[in-house]
Amino acid sequence: MRKIGFMKQVITASSSSYCRYFSSPSSNNKLFVAGLSWSVDEKSLKEAFSSFGEVSEVRIMYDKDSGRSRGFGFVNFSSEDEASSAKDAMDGKALLGRPLRVNFAMEKVHRESVTSRQNNHGTTFSTRSR
Repeated sequence: MRKIGFMKQVITASSSSYCRYFSSPSSNNKLFVAGLSWSVDEKSLKEAFSSFGEVSEVRIMYDKDSGRSRGFGFVNFSSEDEASSAKDAMDGKALLGRPLRVNFAMEKVHRESVTSRQNNHGTTFSTRSR
């Protein structure tokens, strides 16, 4: 029996992938809303939260490839008191049949590509050929 050698295979991920790190709340008038049904749009999300005060902006996050909602978004109020009231009242409430998870939004601090992280933490597998 003779050995032919080893073959190394490095597993890499798409460089468009990234990791997000969050810190303290960006401001106390912006809410993060998760658990959204795919059928919820900006108009219906604004209507659901407008009874708590003046909603200055609503943004639902969509998948860039499919165009479908990613199931979360952000609701901005004109004041911290309005946002706090909305958070307390809407967390756990159902919207179009799905319970919402509502928290104060956190500020996006840092993006790091998977490729640059792999330089420090790459995975290598060895396969023996015969």
